Amino acid sequence: MALPGVKCTVSSCRYWKSGERCEASAIEVNVDGGGTSARASEQTNCHTFQSK
Repeated sequence: MALPGVKCTVSSCRYWKSGERCEASAIEVNVDGGGTSARASEQTNCHTFQSK
């Protein structure tokens, strides 16, 4: 089941479904380089991503 309100455009991810939906059971997003604070989206990445 897709996570409501979550849009994903990374079609190479195993959780990506047509309509830009994410079908992972949960999403983990971390700050690049560690820590707990980011000032821009470019400083974060989605650790839920798994290649197809």
